[in-house]
Amino acid sequence: MRALVLVAYRWCYTPVASASVEIASVLSTAQLVEVLSAFHGALETHREWINRLNVYPVPDGDTGTNMALTVGSVLEELEGIDLNDRSAVCSAISHGSLMGARGNSGVILSQVLRGISGCLSNAADIDGAALATALTEASIAADGAVMKPVEGTILTVVRESARGAREIEEDATPIRVIENALAEGQIALERTPEQLQVLREAGVVDAGGAGFLLLLHGILHVLDGREVPTAPDQVELSLAGPAMSFDDESSELRYEVMYLLYVPDEAIEGFKKVWAGLGDSIVVVGGDGLWNCHIHTDDIGPAIEAGIEVGRPQQIRVTDLAEEVMEERWVREATAAGKSDGFPNPEPVPCGVVAVSPAPGISRIFHSLGVQELVVGGQTMNPSAAELLEAVERVPADQVVILPNNSNIVAVARTVDGQSAKRVVVVPTTSVPEGFASLLGYDPQSDAASNGESMAEIAKGVVVGEVTRAVRETTTSVGEVATGDWVGLDRSGVCSIADAPSSAATALLDALVDRDHEILTVIVGEGVRDAETRAITEWIAENRPNIETEIHQGGQGHYPYLFGVE
Repeated sequence: MRALVLVAYRWCYTPVASASVEIASVLSTAQLVEVLSAFHGALETHREWINRLNVYPVPDGDTGTNMALTVGSVLEELEGIDLNDRSAVCSAISHGSLMGARGNSGVILSQVLRGISGCLSNAADIDGAALATALTEASIAADGAVMKPVEGTILTVVRESARGAREIEEDATPIRVIENALAEGQIALERTPEQLQVLREAGVVDAGGAGFLLLLHGILHVLDGREVPTAPDQVELSLAGPAMSFDDESSELRYEVMYLLYVPDEAIEGFKKVWAGLGDSIVVVGGDGLWNCHIHTDDIGPAIEAGIEVGRPQQIRVTDLAEEVMEERWVREATAAGKSDGFPNPEPVPCGVVAVSPAPGISRIFHSLGVQELVVGGQTMNPSAAELLEAVERVPADQVVILPNNSNIVAVARTVDGQSAKRVVVVPTTSVPEGFASLLGYDPQSDAASNGESMAEIAKGVVVGEVTRAVRETTTSVGEVATGDWVGLDRSGVCSIADAPSSAATALLDALVDRDHEILTVIVGEGVRDAETRAITEWIAENRPNIETEIHQGGQGHYPYLFGVE
């Protein structure tokens, strides 16, 4: 299996000779932006492949996604910038990558981009020598950001790529420099399984290193038009990275905590020492009073309090890594088994759960919380009683709880009990956040009646809200709504009206969230700009600093944001 994966990557990353190798002597500032666009496009097309390679430091299958989101944030930051102003472009790259970095891989990548942009900003020309120096600075910056650098990771691939770039004579063209950097980086990538046992056992190369090499391909694409390699097909994808258990090399800590920290630079070393006693996979990047901080830990509270003690944390994100690992395992097992819905067959239990879900991302979350069967549906597409009944019959359990997750579906769901030989109980959840929260009370070894009672009680305690776009004019208690306005809704109706989804969301949250609440769940919809979500998390950090925020990519249409407050 390892041979398959490595051969696929060797084929993907073989440099292609170009007839114009000696023509391009410099890279323009506008071309630098084109490189980032090509890099982002390559990450998007390779996203799932890179996700499947992700077994270190946690096998949660999100490296490709996090790297793509990080570069996407950079492109958003570049909007409206004069593409001939190198200082402004490099500053935008640095700031956008810092503000938008996601996950361990995204934070490291942000430091790579910051190292490159900082160097190129001061270079007379972006020639071969400048690119070699920039890659070297990127390697130094990335190594310096990680408290315990590990060989066989993206750090190794970046370092060897930089060494390859420096080996070319000083007056070499950018193409020759990057081609040699790519060749050495590829060799380093193929060696990563020799350096990390978890990669070797899974039969994969390092995910972050594979993603980084796409940046070098992006440079060559812009310089001479050669094609960026295509991602391996789904057959190869399903075989990549089957190992899902933690080992001595992997993080065994349950939570990923990330936030932006406004703090004087001189306080960072003390902060990092505190964090060193709380977890691992620690990456702290930034400067000039703003730092992006990442840790894996079992102690969420102390990890956040450490930031409060020295500065002002914002955009706090907490991810349950155990849930993500389980979810990723399900996806891989289902892919290998050829299941079309992306999830393996559930195990028999005394009491199962059927949930209505409007989008694939939300479905994955429901599965990670213990749901056995899902029915597609929501506000704009209500499932029939027959569809719910079919899902109930598929559940390997004699008793079933149904989560409708929409007020329009509750009545239909209640008809299923009379049509099935199984005992069916409906928990009248009217929103996805209620459905998520209710599963905290689900016990698969209990009966449907007991589960229904405990789950309904939890769901009742959730404060819910959503943001959507008005399709017609109307009059509300908070003002006139015009077609195309963004509105924030709670159970009583319209709470806010704005010209942007983030503005509608923050006004809604101001009404929903009080200082006694502890957890805010944010479910992000399809096509939402990262800058919009960032504006929301910044508002939360400033106005509700004590609340823990969990952000999930739901992918639902029509509703850019769904909120649950507990």
